Amino acid sequence: MSVELVPVLSRAEIEQKVKRLAERVCRDYDKEELVVLGILKGSFIFLADLVRELTIPVQIDFIRLASYGSETSSSGQIQITKGIELDIGDRHVLVVEDIVDSGLTIAYLLDYLKQFHPKSIKVCTFIDKTEHREVQIPVDYAGHVVEFGFVVGYGLDFDEKYRTLPAIYHLKQ
Repeated sequence: MSVELVPVLSRAEIEQKVKRLAERVCRDYDKEELVVLGILKGSFIFLADLVRELTIPVQIDFIRLASYGSETSSSGQIQITKGIELDIGDRHVLVVEDIVDSGLTIAYLLDYLKQFHPKSIKVCTFIDKTEHREVQIPVDYAGHVVEFGFVVGYGLDFDEKYRTLPAIYHLKQ
């Protein structure tokens, strides 16, 4: 199978977008403590860059949800394969995701998190991809909007490949 990687965002463009997102988050949560909840595996690079830019107190936790497997679209079958460890009751929670695509995973996660009675839940994604959106969910912070195509790099993968690329690319097969 021949694969072509078409540049979407450079490393420098990513850095600028992350800084802008962090500024907005800090402004919105001014001096409030925030639980930053990363969705594994894809968000870990973005989350690390984002929290280093935050000037408010944060605690970090991770959850792992699986819905893609080795496909380029969500299977719609969502499983929690690693649960949260921090108590998020009566706390502000910022869910950090690499990409919001169909919206099914985030919708599932938001419903799941509500049972812990957080003070607030907001969603921060680096890529907001609108092409296959099946569920309208709130994306409070988005680094970049992509209307179509399959993107990789900066945490985004295809079958566990391309995740460590320092920039973002459209994957053409």
